[in-house]
Amino acid sequence: MKNLTQRFGNHVFEPVWRSREMLLGKPIAKEITPWLFEHGSLTRRILQHCTKNFRVEVLSQNWQRPMLNEALRLGVHPEHHALIREVLLYCGDTPWVFARSVLPRKTLTGPRRFLGKLGNRPLGEILFSDPSIQRDALEVAEIKKGQRMFSCATQPLKTPPDFVWGRRSVFYLHKKSLLVNEVFLPSVFLK
Repeated sequence: MKNLTQRFGNHVFEPVWRSREMLLGKPIAKEITPWLFEHGSLTRRILQHCTKNFRVEVLSQNWQRPMLNEALRLGVHPEHHALIREVLLYCGDTPWVFARSVLPRKTLTGPRRFLGKLGNRPLGEILFSDPSIQRDALEVAEIKKGQRMFSCATQPLKTPPDFVWGRRSVFYLHKKSLLVNEVFLPSVFLK
C-alpha cells in the first residue's frame, strides 16, 4: 500500500477517515453524533425527521477512477474504474445529505447489475432491504474546504460552512463490496 501512496501522491485533497475510537478528544457537536454513528438506514432516519417530501437528485453517475482513499478502503487497484454515483438527498427543497457511492465493476455483475440503474431511488433503501447484506465499521471525517469531496457536497449551498462531517462504510453483498460516503449538510441539524 505504501508504494501506491508514493505512486499516486499524498492526496492532501482527500478527507482523512477515522474510526470512532480514533476520534477521542475530537469535539463533535451533540446534534451531529447520532447522525454520524447511526447503524441503520440513513434514508429511514431522514424520513423520520423530514416533514416535507423526501427526494433523491442524481448529480452524476459514471465510470471513473475512485479517489485513492476509496480504492484502498475497497481493496481495489486505484487505476481500475468503478461506477461512481453522486446524489443529494433532499427534505423538501433543502439538501440534507450528499452521498457518493463507489461500486467496483465486479459488484455490478450477476443479480446485482440493477445497482447500476437505480435512477432516483435511494441506494440505502435497496441495501437495508436485503437481509444478506453485511456492513463493516463506520468511519467519519471532518471534510474541509479545499478537499475534493467538500466542493462536491456543498455546491448547492449559497454559503458553505468551513467544514462538514461525513461518514462512510463498506457494504458486502454476497462477498461483493461497495463503498458509501455520506456527507451531512448543515440543514440536516436544523430540523
